[in-house]
Amino acid sequence: MIMKHSARTELWAILRLSGPLIASQLAHMLMVLTDTLMMARLSPEALAGGGLGAASYSFVSIFCIGVIAAVGTLVSIRQGAGDVEGATRLTQAGLWLAWAMALAAGLLLWNLKPVLLMFGQTPSNVHAAGQFLTVLPFALPGYLSFMALRGFTSALGRATPVMVISLCGTVANFVLNYALITGMFGLPKLGLVGIGLVTALVASCMALALAWHIRRHPAYRHYPLLRGLSRPNGQYLRELWRLGLPIGGTYAVEVGLFAFAALCMGTMGSTQLAAHQIALQIVSAAFMVPAGISYAITLRIGQHYGAGQLLDARLAGRVGIAFGAATMLAFAALFWLAPNQLVGLFLDRNDPAFQPVIELAVSLLAVAAWFELFDGTQTIAMGAIRGLKDAKTTFLVGLGCYWLIGAPAAWLLAFDFNGGPTGVWWGLALGLACAAVSLTLAFEWRMKRMLGRDPAQSPQPSVMDAA
Repeated sequence: MIMKHSARTELWAILRLSGPLIASQLAHMLMVLTDTLMMARLSPEALAGGGLGAASYSFVSIFCIGVIAAVGTLVSIRQGAGDVEGATRLTQAGLWLAWAMALAAGLLLWNLKPVLLMFGQTPSNVHAAGQFLTVLPFALPGYLSFMALRGFTSALGRATPVMVISLCGTVANFVLNYALITGMFGLPKLGLVGIGLVTALVASCMALALAWHIRRHPAYRHYPLLRGLSRPNGQYLRELWRLGLPIGGTYAVEVGLFAFAALCMGTMGSTQLAAHQIALQIVSAAFMVPAGISYAITLRIGQHYGAGQLLDARLAGRVGIAFGAATMLAFAALFWLAPNQLVGLFLDRNDPAFQPVIELAVSLLAVAAWFELFDGTQTIAMGAIRGLKDAKTTFLVGLGCYWLIGAPAAWLLAFDFNGGPTGVWWGLALGLACAAVSLTLAFEWRMKRMLGRDPAQSPQPSVMDAA
């Protein structure tokens, strides 16, 4: 088997695909930030209750998004193998899976009040969260459908429509939220229910817009998604679920790790929790870059894997991991050199009341410089392994590194060794560092094993083989 691509060619392909995906990730983050700002305009009570509802929705939806991420991986493998029929049927199965999961998640969220009360949340916050969750779950069918179609079109190398629609959705989300919060244009002031309603409307319109683009653009004429859509194929549904379930599980355990960190901060005091939230917002914005690169790496490797070009798959993984690490080093330098300016984007540095929070947030960003390097590397390495149709490895490594190393280390460094808030973050960094090293080695081991069969004439893998 001859390698067809140079490192420069592969890097350019990754950049061309990851750019729109990074922009769409940032657009989604801006939507979440808009919702938070609009809650704050209502009242502190609305912010607390709405935040509780949003956190509950986010935890449930992130698992669903992880499962649906399997669509892009499997379609890219089919695309590399030249299996147009399989790519089409997988996308249709992805839409059915999205709708089924949206229904299940909606039923869970609508009946969440007793669970929140059981975990000690105040009745007033639970009531406000319930108001927000009355309408918000209606966003799930549209958003998960959009994610399934995003995986499909991105796997074909066409991620720009996703970016354009995401950016338009961000603008619409802000305008409609503001209108329903302030009563602009004579609209009723709907409070938290209005924020949930806008999220549902925007998500549905984004899905319809992407579906319309795919239906009308000639680049997709060989992929008749409407033909046979009413008859879901059980074989493709099972294949998606087998790969998607551990991806969703990985997303859930990582989100759970950061929820654990927030709980640790909460036991220390409001200043520590506030500083943690500010620093985490900055880190999360930077994380959108490796998240986009990771998905692009998954699709590139999937295409090479489906075509039986294993040397190119290994090259794509190595280039992606190296490029991601270099990018995160740039963010690390920013955190070291300009932490006060970054924190100042969220808090007034001239207000003495915020000084303790600002000083602590700045110290957390010093840890975050290492934090981001490890987090970016492990995320991209995960994407590389998933491109080989293997999500079980990423789940097991993530579970072990996050919860057997990261969480215990965070607790011990913070409380037993009196490290306080920075101890929590050093514990998180240790868990992410473990994941970064383990996953990078796992990718190399997996490629070595596959190429060891016959590096000169490695057989084309069956796209139906389980990892």
